[in-house]
Amino acid sequence: MPDTTAFGPRPFTERHIGPDRSAISTMLGVIGVESLDELAARAVPATILDALSSDGTAPGLAGLPPAATEHEALAELRELADASTVAVSMIGQGYYDTLTPPVLLRNIMQNPAWYTAYTPYQPEISQGRLEALLNFQTMVADLTGCEIANASMLDEGTAAAEAMTLMHRAVRGKPNRLVVDTDLFTQTAAVLATRAEPLGIEIVTADLRDGLPDGDFFGVITQLPGASGRVTDWSGLIAAAHERGAMVAVGADLLALTVITPPGEIGADVAFGSAQRFGVPMGFGGPHAGYLAVQAKQARQLPGRLVGMSVDADGSPAFRLALQTREQHIRRDKATSNICTAQVLLAVMAAMYASYHGADGLTAIARRVHRQAAKIAAALGDALVHDTYFDTVLARVPGRADEVVAAAKAAGINLWRVDADHVSVACDEATTDGHVAAVIEAFGVADPEISGREPADARILTRTSEFLTHPAFTRYRTETEMMRYLRTLSDKDIALDRSMIPLGSCTMKLNAAAEMESITWPEFAQQHPFAPADDAAGLRRLIAQLESWLAGITGYDAVSLQPNAGSQGEYAGLLAIHAYHAKRGETHRDICLIPSSAHGTNAASAALAGMRVVVIGCRENGDVDLDDLRAKIAEHAANLSALMITYPSTHGVYEHDIAEICAAVHDAGGQVYVDGANLNALVGLARPGKFGGDVSHLNLHKTFCIPHGGGGPGVGPVAVRAHLAEFLPGHPLAAELPGGRPVSAAPYGSASILPITWAYIRMMGADGLRSASLTAIASANYIARRLDEYYPVLYTGENGMVAHECILDLREITKATGVTVDDVAKRLADYGFHAPTMSFPVAGTLMVEPTESESLSEVDAFCEAMIAIRGEIDRVAAGEWTVEDNPLRGAPHTAECLMVDKWEHPYTREQAAYPLGLGFRPKVWPPVRRIDGAFGDRNLVCSCPPVEAFA
Repeated sequence: MPDTTAFGPRPFTERHIGPDRSAISTMLGVIGVESLDELAARAVPATILDALSSDGTAPGLAGLPPAATEHEALAELRELADASTVAVSMIGQGYYDTLTPPVLLRNIMQNPAWYTAYTPYQPEISQGRLEALLNFQTMVADLTGCEIANASMLDEGTAAAEAMTLMHRAVRGKPNRLVVDTDLFTQTAAVLATRAEPLGIEIVTADLRDGLPDGDFFGVITQLPGASGRVTDWSGLIAAAHERGAMVAVGADLLALTVITPPGEIGADVAFGSAQRFGVPMGFGGPHAGYLAVQAKQARQLPGRLVGMSVDADGSPAFRLALQTREQHIRRDKATSNICTAQVLLAVMAAMYASYHGADGLTAIARRVHRQAAKIAAALGDALVHDTYFDTVLARVPGRADEVVAAAKAAGINLWRVDADHVSVACDEATTDGHVAAVIEAFGVADPEISGREPADARILTRTSEFLTHPAFTRYRTETEMMRYLRTLSDKDIALDRSMIPLGSCTMKLNAAAEMESITWPEFAQQHPFAPADDAAGLRRLIAQLESWLAGITGYDAVSLQPNAGSQGEYAGLLAIHAYHAKRGETHRDICLIPSSAHGTNAASAALAGMRVVVIGCRENGDVDLDDLRAKIAEHAANLSALMITYPSTHGVYEHDIAEICAAVHDAGGQVYVDGANLNALVGLARPGKFGGDVSHLNLHKTFCIPHGGGGPGVGPVAVRAHLAEFLPGHPLAAELPGGRPVSAAPYGSASILPITWAYIRMMGADGLRSASLTAIASANYIARRLDEYYPVLYTGENGMVAHECILDLREITKATGVTVDDVAKRLADYGFHAPTMSFPVAGTLMVEPTESESLSEVDAFCEAMIAIRGEIDRVAAGEWTVEDNPLRGAPHTAECLMVDKWEHPYTREQAAYPLGLGFRPKVWPPVRRIDGAFGDRNLVCSCPPVEAFA
């Protein structure tokens, strides 16, 4: 631990790291080591452990500036922000300014009850965010006219790619040809091309207003409105495609769909797009909630998460993630997508924006936006290219495009230069009459009466169907009601503001307020991703610094921040490996070796990258089976592309053979992909880029403090050694990036949340980052020692140590008593805790990761709860309680279930609700009893149910 300063504020490190010196001494005593450095020496293999320099600095951290205080870091961020310019953006192209209601900004985006929550895999203590996500699904389904929508996608470009692969697998017997309209957003078309190539899908681009091209194809993708702003009636095209046996996906603007007939009503099979303009700032490209909606018959083909209705043990309605067996990380190498996340926080923002405005409010916003565009269109006269538009008009200005754009820029407005002869102007919710007048002047049109003009054309205003009629979108229209609704929902959840979340593999650490503060500053939040480079000069400088810091920390040579989820970082890294082999004339190298313990997205990403997965077995101690590895390498040496391995292992130990494993793959001509999911156990201790990795993805929402947000956003940068740098993700609208294929719609992915990670590294400094890793390891080993006699720790390293997490084995307990990991997980809610990770990577186990942020008192409270639960299990084993009726099987217990006249259980109400007494910790009342998942899957309801369901 760094020394406390004698004068001035305590260093941020002591705010972030939970245990103080005394607590760490206590933990080390239980573990049986004298110091954190001795712990590292016993846990981390000597062959990869970095030696400290003479001044005590880890080599990977030597390039970092000294640790800053919170106020110093915020002052530096302010300097970076001030180096940027917040211009009025009328660029459009899928990104629009929006007016975030302050009640949503304060009560969601700036509220740790929402932004520190985890994925709702424990639905009984996640009912608030599940309800909010169901609202999002209902909103998307209503607006698109489709029957079912998922709980959000990563962005619009990847949503389009998922639409492509969904149609590809749904349409049998057709060639691998996809027809794409020429008026698709440039970035969407680029991501489609990235995802199509490894799957052997041929993309045919055509102007579909001239009809479908010749030949056979499985699907068609169009945009509504188009990138040019043009609104097209696609009903005839959809009918023609269906006659030829193809499906149709339409990329649709949700705001436009309040006034335009939606895709589902004209026969489209799929709708995709972004909910960004529903109250979510542009943020230089993200994070935003993409969406994907389908007709009901495709529900089981839908990628991503899907929230559905079910019932709890008392028969009351309850929400849960539906059809989880179709989730891609479960299907592994059989996956049709590698999506295992969503953009929950942003989907909640968008859903609540729709709830706050309601159908009439959204329609009024849409009509006002269209009216502003119509004013510009009328002033342009014969220069107008398309006479059907919603918010974007295209002007023909032969040879004058640069002049017009420069004139608008001089007035503080950014327009979109299409080419030397055309300029596009996009209006949005923030467009004022003054902006419109300035744009018209930039085109050289004199129009003093602009403020009073009404649209000359209303042919696009064709929607007649109702939408957002559910009370969720009519009840909360005042700030008082919305504030209370959001509080009511968050009270139904357990997030980091109420309890530690000891989830293995997920690293639920502190998301400090000082790290979060700057992300809503206009200089970061209101930047368009395609704005002139100088407008985002400060943010670009921050990005460059962060890339450099992450490269040093990991031992790699180059980093791309474009991937907006860990799964996309995996995919980008595998594409880089594929491109490297291809450049060397070895396109036949397509075998990807993956240990059986790996997270399912590894195999899913490999399959999507066009690789064939070969599974490597594990030994009884959890390590990779070296004999099996050598045999598989020998068998596939000529075609070996890569090994994907997580380090420390998915089993939570430092495998001592890692250097030998990497060398064996390199000797066969393959590349080594080190999954960075567990990097929190390596920072300042060992560097993947130095001990054998060629490429890694990092999870900024794990190791580097971007909050999980209820299951998203995340950032999954990809880091590579020099020979792979040229293959990092590029972008058609960012010439400064490398030449690889883009994996996200925006050049720098979810750029607006990168200041969180920048601030974390800046405030921790070299010593703080290393201390964080060591403390996380100490906390995990302390838990392993305290709980091992109650729940055997399944895997340890050579010296009996775990890494930053440990696996508690309940399989023999279950065999002897019938009490399952589900029972323990649900019972923990009665003790006020979120459960650890269940049955991953080994069925029938719990994987615990305390992180460095939890105090010794919180860690001890968790241990006491687990020990008490073991005592309850022993009473079941002794026959005092039956396996069918005991406080574990009855968990979680709601207040309502205790308020019955006649209590008919062998345990008392006090044992149910306060198992360790009233003073143990603040009571968290679960809002529902245990949920019947199978019922929800048999009776699939994935949009807001009628109010009568809750009577």
